[in-house]
Amino acid sequence: MKVSLRAVFSICFLMLIVGYGHAQITLPKVLGSNMVLQRNQAVPIWGWAKPGKQVTVKFAGQQKSTAVGANGYWKVQLSPLTTSAEPQDMVITSDTSTLKLSNILVGEVWLCSGQSNMEYLMKLAHAKPVKTIDSAALELSSHNPQIRLFKVDKVLSSPDVTTTGWHESEGVALAQFSAPGYYFAKNLYKALHIPIGMISSSWGGSRIEPWTPPGAYEALPAFKAAVAANPLMIDSLAPGKNYKSMIQPLAPFALHGFLWYQGESNCIINDSIGYADKMQALIDSWRKEWGNDKLPFYSVLIAPYHYTKRKDHVPHTPETLPQFWEAQIASLRIPHTELITVSDLVDNLNDIHPSYKWKVGRRLALVALAKDYGYKKTIYSGPRYQHMQIKGDKAILYFDYAYGLKINDGKPVDNFTIAGADGKFVPATAEIKGSQVIVYSPAVSKPVNVRLGWDESAEPNLVNSAGIPTLPFRTDANKWTYFR
Repeated sequence: MKVSLRAVFSICFLMLIVGYGHAQITLPKVLGSNMVLQRNQAVPIWGWAKPGKQVTVKFAGQQKSTAVGANGYWKVQLSPLTTSAEPQDMVITSDTSTLKLSNILVGEVWLCSGQSNMEYLMKLAHAKPVKTIDSAALELSSHNPQIRLFKVDKVLSSPDVTTTGWHESEGVALAQFSAPGYYFAKNLYKALHIPIGMISSSWGGSRIEPWTPPGAYEALPAFKAAVAANPLMIDSLAPGKNYKSMIQPLAPFALHGFLWYQGESNCIINDSIGYADKMQALIDSWRKEWGNDKLPFYSVLIAPYHYTKRKDHVPHTPETLPQFWEAQIASLRIPHTELITVSDLVDNLNDIHPSYKWKVGRRLALVALAKDYGYKKTIYSGPRYQHMQIKGDKAILYFDYAYGLKINDGKPVDNFTIAGADGKFVPATAEIKGSQVIVYSPAVSKPVNVRLGWDESAEPNLVNSAGIPTLPFRTDANKWTYFR
């Protein structure tokens, strides 16, 4: 029997009523002092109180009231709010109690999630960057009261998340927060000059399946066989535990969109094009939970890394990671999604945690600025393969986002291979011609296919005018279909 999280919370609350004979107003932990509320959309405020009573919420000149249901649950919707950098109070009352939440701002709210590269703390003893100074170390002494941070702890609690609540960006709250999430917020604030609220809910080493509710797989044909089995297992793992404890309790807190940095643990099990189906299951389910199928979902193409040197249960080849990249890129067919590449942010191919997280956050912010905040001229992506034309012994490649194609290290264009009808790929020469790349090899007189970066250690030096690397690809790619 399936029981909703709201029902579980309501049962717990009703038990409290029986035990104490009266009921105070109770709120989910994501609603609290120091929070940022999402501007320009309806804002749900919800909680629990004694059944049959009336609850009133007062905020920013609005007053909304509702009756508490028989299960103790209540919810009101604040009308869309305008941006406010001035702290305000919210007062929630019933005939038995009053709650006052203070220091509340109104601006933009985003939720970031994933595994260790998203969880990656601002103050963390990972390897220091080689190419630049450690920006995160310098940032730890900063204080920006216009950026607010809410971290979900790694606890499978129920029915609510485990957290210390909302905090201004400073001190321990900043040091223990997701570095990509913080730098995303910092760069948004730098451009928009409005309050930014960041929610971080991540767990190092986690696969995508625990972040996805079981029901999400039932909706997609790709998982028909798995759904028919009892119990439901997706690649030998039960889905949903992180979702139930660390995502679902946050809804329907109003937000603008999601950031996702995950995949290494799925690459370790040799996930390939099927990861795109898993991405659709996750994205569809999160959007459904928030009641908005257009919420932006921006992710990170995982970094080059020597998976072949690992001693995992399944062996890896140099193409294990490129095949996973292909699935991540294929998932861009899901509406309102985007991704960034980080292949140039690696100092050590034996370290699965690249240290330049301020650049990860900045690139994610560039996506949001371009797609959500009107910065239409912002370049947020590296060049992406579009199509190929064969002329004699040469392959002419066309790209999107190829403004100002160049190389970033003063060397010849690298990481291209080419093959004829025999399918044997050999290293190729590549020449930049405007926004096109001409690829050829004396060993292949009649080209059929071309690949770029088709190796786990590939760090292509072909970039655009913004210095963002080209996404890996193969012209003979596996096809993936978005299920509508």
